Amino acid sequence: MRFLQSRQDNVAAGILVTGFVAAFFIYFSAIPSVDRAGERPEDSKRYLRQMEVYGGPANVLASELREWFEARWHGEALAFTVAFLSILLAGVAFIVLTPLPPRAGPSGAEQAGAGDPDS
Repeated sequence: MRFLQSRQDNVAAGILVTGFVAAFFIYFSAIPSVDRAGERPEDSKRYLRQMEVYGGPANVLASELREWFEARWHGEALAFTVAFLSILLAGVAFIVLTPLPPRAGPSGAEQAGAGDPDS
């Protein structure tokens, strides 16, 4: 059983290390973005008002959510996104690879599974 747990730990640790190394290289090789606040039409009150008139407040919210999501995939923010996703993926792999406990029968004793060679 210890082999299964060590394999589970190794897979999760491998995912974490790979993700963090990739995030490290992305962070330090990212080109700093130039802040162009006020230059985009989406920043003007007139544009936001027109969006709200044509599509309602949900249109403005959807536009802001889309812009936020797109910003996560560029520059230094991409490094944090990769690090977060590697933590999430390692956690999922750790949980999925956790062996299930043996099933107990009606009397409380362990039942032999269909794939057990001892049955």
